[in-house]
Amino acid sequence: MNLLVTGGCGFIGSNFILAELAGSTDSPASVVNLDKLTYAGNPENLAPIAADPRYALARGDIGDRALVARLLREHRITRVVHFAAESHVDRSIDSPEPFIETNVVGTLRLLDEVRKYWRDLPAAERDAFRFLHVSTDEVYGSLGPRDPAFTESTPYAPNSPYAASKAASDHIARAYHHTYGLPVITTNCSNNYGPLQFPEKLIPLMILNAIEGKPLPIYGDGQNVRDWLYVADHCRGIRLALERGRPGACYNFGGRCERTNLELIDALCAILDQKHPAGKPHAALKRFVPDRPGHDRRYAIDCTRAERELGWSASETLESGLEKTVDWYLTHRDWCDVITQGRYDRKRLGLTGAVEPRMDTNEHQSADNS
Repeated sequence: MNLLVTGGCGFIGSNFILAELAGSTDSPASVVNLDKLTYAGNPENLAPIAADPRYALARGDIGDRALVARLLREHRITRVVHFAAESHVDRSIDSPEPFIETNVVGTLRLLDEVRKYWRDLPAAERDAFRFLHVSTDEVYGSLGPRDPAFTESTPYAPNSPYAASKAASDHIARAYHHTYGLPVITTNCSNNYGPLQFPEKLIPLMILNAIEGKPLPIYGDGQNVRDWLYVADHCRGIRLALERGRPGACYNFGGRCERTNLELIDALCAILDQKHPAGKPHAALKRFVPDRPGHDRRYAIDCTRAERELGWSASETLESGLEKTVDWYLTHRDWCDVITQGRYDRKRLGLTGAVEPRMDTNEHQSADNS
């Protein structure tokens, strides 16, 4: 198995690659990581395997047809896992166009080059090939307090430019399966959290602000509900979807851990009170701020299909996952400081400008360059 992973220097992508190359007997022969290295793509996430002969980083854009075609053929790719996307809701509200360019046009070009490559493979390799498209629960829209959770048949109703761009990419991926026969599998996940998450996202932002004694900003009344999924559980689900998923099928991954944003932040503060005590409870730092435009009220994922067809279930409870996450950020302050202080090695990467982390109380990290 030779993997092409797009956006592998982001949060979920880097966790996935690290898990794949962890040394298990069924690990891939090679992993090629195609990443544009935008502000949230951090090669240092993959420092533990940087020298592994099975791993290669290719800096580039998923919309670069010639580059994608070359990587597919040179590395004899047998699986594609497509994480790469612009994924920050607030940024999409401020500037939608980059989301359309990357998430829609980029995905289209990637799919088209993969289709051409797949079409020319020998029959047995063509049958075994898979393209896994990683998406988000946001494409389904917003739920009321008593509405049933999203299933794979829930109609799409995206409410932000980010969600609309992901919905469009999901439809394009579906069309490439039904029109051309490309063996596409789509996964939609709930809010991910865990190690290596870019500090503009809700959970790492709250942890880092709290330990520095900074305000903990909460959108609106804090009653927006999200389902939370530990990133390692999501990565395991992606692997199972590659191995056991039906081409053309969609699979929802969720943690069955619905909480309001306020409940989540209170839980983080309680953990921090134990592990990083301050002069007063961390919850005293909470501050309510104006709500974001079009803020969806509730998301919830029904992951019955993934449990039934893939044999998958989440291993972490929210409590155990949050404790592991807090521990990671407390013991990796150097990693956090480099990002929050804008001290990326941008010059070495051929990039310019530091990007300030932003507040996002709506983290689901579907396809990530985050």
